[in-house]
Order: sequence, then structure tokens, then C-alpha cells
Amino acid sequence: MKAMRAWGRRSWMASLAAAGALPVAAQNLQDVVISASRSQQRSFDAPAAVELVDRETIENAGPQVNLSESLSRVPGLTILNRQNYAQDLQLSIRGFGARSAFGIRGIRLLIDGIPATTPDGQGQGSSVALTSTDRIEVMRGPLAQLYGNSAGGVIQAFTREAPERPEFGVQYYGGAWGMHRTDWQYAGRTGSVGLVADYSTFDANGFRDNSKTERRQFNGKLSLGSDEKTRVNVVFNQFDMPLAQDPAGLTATQLAQDATQAGSNTVARRVRKIVSQNQVGTALTHALDDKRSLGARIYYGTRDNLQFQAGVPPATPNGAWIGLNRAYYGMGVQYNEQTRIASVPVRWVVGYEFDRSREYRQGGAALLGEKSTTTRREDNQAENSDLFVQATALLSERWSLVGGLRHNTVRMFSEDYYSSDGNGSGHISYSALNPVLGVTWHAGESLNLYANYGKGFETPTLAEMAYNGAGAPSFNTTLNAANSQHYEAGAKWAPSASSRVDFTVFQINTTDEIVVASSTGGNSTFKNAPGTTRTGWELASRTLLGAHWRASLSASAIDAQYSQTFTSAIGATPITVRAGNKIPGIPQHFVFGELLWTETPMKGALRAPVQGSQAGLELVSAGRIYVNDTNLDAVAGTATRAEGYTALNLKASHGWKVAGQGLLTAYARLDNVSDQRYVGSVIVNQSNSQFYEPAPGINWTLGLRLVVPL
Repeated sequence: MKAMRAWGRRSWMASLAAAGALPVAAQNLQDVVISASRSQQRSFDAPAAVELVDRETIENAGPQVNLSESLSRVPGLTILNRQNYAQDLQLSIRGFGARSAFGIRGIRLLIDGIPATTPDGQGQGSSVALTSTDRIEVMRGPLAQLYGNSAGGVIQAFTREAPERPEFGVQYYGGAWGMHRTDWQYAGRTGSVGLVADYSTFDANGFRDNSKTERRQFNGKLSLGSDEKTRVNVVFNQFDMPLAQDPAGLTATQLAQDATQAGSNTVARRVRKIVSQNQVGTALTHALDDKRSLGARIYYGTRDNLQFQAGVPPATPNGAWIGLNRAYYGMGVQYNEQTRIASVPVRWVVGYEFDRSREYRQGGAALLGEKSTTTRREDNQAENSDLFVQATALLSERWSLVGGLRHNTVRMFSEDYYSSDGNGSGHISYSALNPVLGVTWHAGESLNLYANYGKGFETPTLAEMAYNGAGAPSFNTTLNAANSQHYEAGAKWAPSASSRVDFTVFQINTTDEIVVASSTGGNSTFKNAPGTTRTGWELASRTLLGAHWRASLSASAIDAQYSQTFTSAIGATPITVRAGNKIPGIPQHFVFGELLWTETPMKGALRAPVQGSQAGLELVSAGRIYVNDTNLDAVAGTATRAEGYTALNLKASHGWKVAGQGLLTAYARLDNVSDQRYVGSVIVNQSNSQFYEPAPGINWTLGLRLVVPL
């Protein structure tokens, strides 16, 4: 009975927090997350490495254009901002996803419960409309494997709920290199119907040549609830990027000469990308009673992508183009229940998910940035059909057990319409049964210790299968899925109501790791490495230093290396990748620290007040990054790596009450105040040694945000 009361107390607190019954001053111990158990629980009680980034953090981190602004404070997650909107962010969790030449892969991305990751594991960070996002959850480690084809982790974004009193908001940001950001938002509720409608624009010239970008995005959420038991959300998102120039990478010589220049041939060949995406989805939750609930989702979307690439190295006007016209859809159902098995309280969930993506791929040569020939036409498809079950049992007042199982089936097809012999066609199927098991010791009200184990599964993406080992257009079915074993142990400690420390250690062993074989002219080929290991630690802490001062620190270190020697090739040149070589693209450490002062006392809360003045200092430090598998220059035999860096950012804001209950907030940021020159990200195994994507020097941002009740 005592254990049941403890369980009930945690569930009761989580339900109140989710409903908004707990006051904001209840501090971060009461942050509610759903990622670890697929049901509401305090982040402090979640038996996993899970971090929540709230609305306050998102608003104060920058103009809300890139996930890198706010997620850089999540330990174990590294976002390297390429300053290249044609290729998106380079995002990795515990090293998974670092090899991606574009987009997000190896990490499951969900928005309001609807996948923004296709069945093959490819996602786009630009799908998240940060201006209307209420919170973002990031889960690392073994429990992420219960989300399917997502070996690295899970990122979930949630659109804000409509307030009872309607309000209208508008914001404008301006910044260095011609950056302009606008947003208009309506949010309100009438009876049982709530609406959030958000439209934003973004334009920038970029600090490098050939890096101009134009983006438009709409995100809408309609909430319907006839009673307290049933809730329906309908979400529509439209993303339009009519221009994203691609400055590409630089060689070490080019980087030393002028970091603002574009890579070879990119200007002459007008290297760029054009994207249009539309998605609609609905999610339903229905409480059968106070212990049982049903959930379901269904969605449909389209994405058109036209990309012009530099093509072959010689200085000729010939580039290349690739066109992708994708339609994707899916559904999922899950059942949650709290029950007892032989007097042991158990919370469990079982579900099924099906997703399919079909894209029409074309390609050919481009003359001075315009299509000249078509040499590729094919249909590519990927689908997954997965079953999962997860349960958490409170064995006693001090001990709880979590376990789960997911059966993954991923199928991929390609039908070649161009080659008369159909050599570009092919199909392949991957499947895996992945278990997860963990235990938590609730040592006290202020200390939880946990340990988890899980098996991971990561297939190649359709883009990674688009070229064979020789770099020729062909559906490459020789790639195996990567399988990984994850070990994790962690502690969560809250020594006071205004302090918290999370610490995690992990080890990951992977076979058939999918790695970049070569990258040239915008095209990458991939291969399997026989074995890799990752060991590391992660730390997150935050505390009040006084009524007006708050400090936070997140830090992580990782040793990611090949555990077995294997042979590969760069073009026609064979190379040996030796055991002990560092896996490229992964910073060896990453640190984010913040010291914040507020004019209005925080009164014991870790969250800052919205009125009055604030000022903060941010420190960002990253370790060295190797750029290729050999860790050496193929010609000179010297080390090839981007050295680490430490940068400082300053920020300030002030909020005024206006028009009664309205709020006007002014923001100012100065990033990289020491004007340090460093490499922001790298292109792994770039065949022409154009590895380096430089970060900007000192740059500024100014913004205004007005929210007025209607």
C-alpha cells in the first residue's frame, strides 16, 4: 500500500503539472515529460537521460530560426550550425547522426506526436516551427530504441496550447548579414475549441558568399475537446523555402585565405536548394477511465526538393541537379493502462505504428545552374511496420523496473524508369527485435539512480542508398543495417528546491556502422564499418545563486572510435582505417554554460520572470573534430581535423507591461564577442578535401516581441 501511495503521488503530481495546476514557481523538478514512458511523468522520475527545453529558453535563446539556438544546452546532443540552410543543421546525439551530409538522420524527430522522420530515418530540423513551440524534449540512451529506427535518440516538439483568453502576438528580429525575422501569431479558445495560428518569415544574406536564404512557414494547431476525457488535435504545417544557396565546404587552404568565400564552383554553378513541404495530421487521446486511455494518430504530407550541385571537380560549367517529389503518410495507435500484477503497481503501454514514404527521384546534368539533361528517373519507397510494448513496475517504494520490446520491419524499394535494363531497381527488407531493460533506485525524495540496457537498430536512408560504392547512380542494396548495444547509468539529484544535477555515463557498441565512403560534388556514398565503440559522460546542472542570479551548465565528453581495422577507398585509392581511429564528425567534448541576472527576484524558481530586465553570459566550447576516417591527409600524411574552440555570447532583454495585460519585450544578443575564428562543422570524408564549414565571427541580433490580449 505504501508503494501504491508513492506511485499515486507521482502520477497525481504529473497530472496536475500537465494540466497547469502546479504554479510556475514549482521549479524544474516538476517539469513533465512523456518521452521516457509515453505517458506523463516528472522529468526527475523518468528512468532515462531526458531533458526538457521550455518556452522561456526558446524565446530567450535567439530569433527562433534554428534548433541550435536552444538545444545547444542539452548534454549529449551536439548541433553544429553549418551556416548553410541548403543542408540544414548537423545534429547528433552521442555521435549518432554526425555523418549526415544534410538533414537529420539516426534520430527520431516528432512534432505534436506526429513523425517528422521518414521510415528510413531521415528528418528535417526546419519542420519545427520554433515561434509556436511550447517545449522540446530530448531523450538519449537505450529507451529511445523503443521509438523505432532511431539509434541516437528522440527529439519531440510540442506546439503551445491555446490560452483561455485570446491573444495576438507579433515579433521582429534583425541581425548581421541582412538577417530579418518576422512572426505573427494568434492563439485563443472559444468554448471547447482552441486555435494557434502562426506565420513566420526569415531572410538572410549569410556571412559567406553564395549563402542567401529565404523561408516562409505556417504552423496551425486546432484543439477540440467535447469533454475532459476526449482530446483531438489537428495540426497543419507549411514550409516554403524558395531559395537556399549552398556555400559548400572549404579546403584548409581556402579556409586560411578567406573563410567568407564559397567552395569551389558553387558560385559559377549557382549551387542552391528549393524546398516546399505541406503536412496535416491529427492525434486523438481518449480516457476510458482514470487508469486506461487510448491514443491514435494519422497524418499525410508532401515535400518537393530541387537541388543544384557543384558536380564534378573540373572547372567546367557542368554541375548536377537532383529533384525529389515525396508523398508520405502514416498512422499509429497505442493503449495505456495503470494496473496491478500480484500487488505490484504497473504502468504499461502497447502500440502499433505504420509509416510510408514514396518519392519520385530525378537527376541529371546542369549547365550554369539550370537543368540541361535528365539521366535519372525512378520511384523510391520506404515503409515501416512496428509493434512495441513498454511497462514500468514499482517493485517497492524504493525500486522500479522498466522494460520494453519493439519489433521493427523496414522495407525499401526502387523502381528504375530510366535504364532500359532496369539496373537501377532493387528492394531490400530489414527487421530487428529490440529489447530494453532498466532499473531505478529511488534513494530518496531528492535522489534517483538508474541503469538501462537496450539494443538499437538503424537502417540506411534512401539517400544513402542512392549511389553504389563507385559513386554511380544505382540503388545500393549492399548496405546492412547497423545494430548497437547501449549501456547507460545515471543519477538525478535535487539538493534543494532551486538546484538540480543530472549525470550519465554510457557505452555503445555498434556493428555494421553506416559511415561515409566519399563525398564529392554534393553526392555521398556509404559503406558499413565492422565495429565502433562510443564511451562518454553527460552532465546537466542548474541552480539559483541568489534571488537575482541563476547558473546552468551542461557538459559532455565522448570517445568515439573504430574498434576494428577495415579497408575502404577514396575514389580509386584504397585506404586502411585502423582500429582506434576517431569517428569523424563528432566533437570530443561540448560545453554550454550560462549565468543569468534578473532585475525581478526569481523567488526560488529556476524560471526567470517575464517582466523587468535580464542579462546573461553564455559560454560555448567544443572539442576537436576529425574530418575523415583515416584521421590523416591522404597526400601530406598530417592530421586532418578542426580544432576546438571556446566562444562567449552576451544577451539582454527587458519586458514592459503595455495596454493593460499586454507585454512588450526587447531582445539583444551579441554572439562570439571575442570574434574567434573557428570551424562550425565539417563535411565527413569530402573527396576533394573541402571538409570545413566556417562559423561566423562576432555578430548581433536585435528583436521586439509584442503580445496583446484580445
